[in-house]
Amino acid sequence: MEHFKVIFQPDGRQVCVRPDDTLLQAASQAGIILNTVCGGKGICGKCAVELPPHRRPVLACQYRVQHDLIVTVPADSRFFEQRILTEGIKGRTQILPDVCKKYRKGDSTAAVFGMAVDIGTTTVVAKLIDITTGQCLATQATLNPQSRFGDDVISRISYAQTDEKLAQLHTAIIDSINQLIGRLCSQASIDANRIYEVCLVGNTTMNHIFLKLPVVQLGQAPYRAFSLDAHDVPADRLGLQINPAANIHTVENIAGFVGSDTTAGALAVDIDSAKDVTLFVDIGTNGELVLNTNSRLYAASCAAGPAFEGARISCGSRAVEGAIEGVVLSEDDIDLTVIGSDAPRSICGSGLVDAVAVLLDLGIVDATGRFVEPSTLKDKLSSAIAARIIEQDGQLAFCLTRAANVRERPVVLTQKDIREVQLAKGAIRTGIKMLQEKLGLRDADIKQVLLAGAFGNYIRPQSAVRIGLLPDVPLERIHFVGNAAVAGAQMLLISRLCRAKAKELARKIEYVEIAHEPDFQAVFADSMSF
Repeated sequence: MEHFKVIFQPDGRQVCVRPDDTLLQAASQAGIILNTVCGGKGICGKCAVELPPHRRPVLACQYRVQHDLIVTVPADSRFFEQRILTEGIKGRTQILPDVCKKYRKGDSTAAVFGMAVDIGTTTVVAKLIDITTGQCLATQATLNPQSRFGDDVISRISYAQTDEKLAQLHTAIIDSINQLIGRLCSQASIDANRIYEVCLVGNTTMNHIFLKLPVVQLGQAPYRAFSLDAHDVPADRLGLQINPAANIHTVENIAGFVGSDTTAGALAVDIDSAKDVTLFVDIGTNGELVLNTNSRLYAASCAAGPAFEGARISCGSRAVEGAIEGVVLSEDDIDLTVIGSDAPRSICGSGLVDAVAVLLDLGIVDATGRFVEPSTLKDKLSSAIAARIIEQDGQLAFCLTRAANVRERPVVLTQKDIREVQLAKGAIRTGIKMLQEKLGLRDADIKQVLLAGAFGNYIRPQSAVRIGLLPDVPLERIHFVGNAAVAGAQMLLISRLCRAKAKELARKIEYVEIAHEPDFQAVFADSMSF
């Protein structure tokens, strides 16, 4: 299938998109979050971008890509950049003079830099910020090296049962952040000794391991955190290779399995100011949820596992070159969107959700998640689709791509893969349903769903609703908000006002331990269904 290249300036980010994808979809794919107050209906005019040669303005939500493009995104059309700048201006008089006075040592022209860091279970993202302006100068990301000790927080808690093993996990993340510091400084051509402030967020387990706090209690009922408080620690005590006197600020956690990344994300989307019922969903190895009813804020955590990041899927991978990231029906067959220019060799989370939705629409997989006997589908499927249903290791499977030669392997979805998707989506959906039940809300009562996280930023809303991952709401109510955690960390880095608000939010949000609710098992069993 033909693809077009879109380059976003001044970010320099490049993506490949399908014909007729909107620039809003392309920007989302590039990790650039635009203002879409009207939900992409073309009414508010907030997502305007500029096209060459004369910087002609168009609405990103309405403009469909028909050829290669270079697009300029103004600051006013950006969701988080605009919000961060506003909060930074408000908070700057409260935080920056303290930083500048302490570290400039009489030289009022010396640059003062900071870092916003999001430690995820799978990935680590760091941004280098000019504290005097709030401008992001460089961004770097890497896989969390703790993955070799286990791919989810439970396995890492189980590993860190002794001080020695906790120290191993701590050293791994410190070394990883130091590598990111080196890359950031090289990218921006600055001296690491000019970094004087770091704001770091992550789930409660990542937060504790970073601070070298005990995590044993997080794996035992009632799963309490050693500390929910914010901490300020000198950089040299933690071994970060920046100015030794720099301050490391870690944000308040909410509960044992809802951490400071959720606090930062909730702050970034300003969830407590929402007038309508709003659901904030951050989908990763662990899914965190916050539901706001304009009077109460509830949070929950769901152990979704790493299936949406490609783990435990037979041909799964993260979003890397050659990974299938989109699957759609096209006349008598399917069309695939593949990351980069390589031949497809794996499938990542967004492609997985699409593929399962397609199999459900075609009737190849039923509501229980089982492959339907092919003989019953003879008159319902095109010959091209029917030929994709194969048998592998004695079980039915669906072939997305066939190997072009003996060195390649086909990309298939097996029965086991479908079960892994059911477990992951069932966990997320159970958490959402339990919070809805707590407040007596139906799906129709939810007026907006804010999807955060790398995976949440790339999935198709219609596919997520089709498989039952998200509530059954009109698609225009679903909005992507990108990496809300690191956006919140950036706000918290430069504004004492935001730090005070984060402290208030963490206290205000009521945590629900869904696994302890009486009807948890029944709701989970129901949520497994497609």
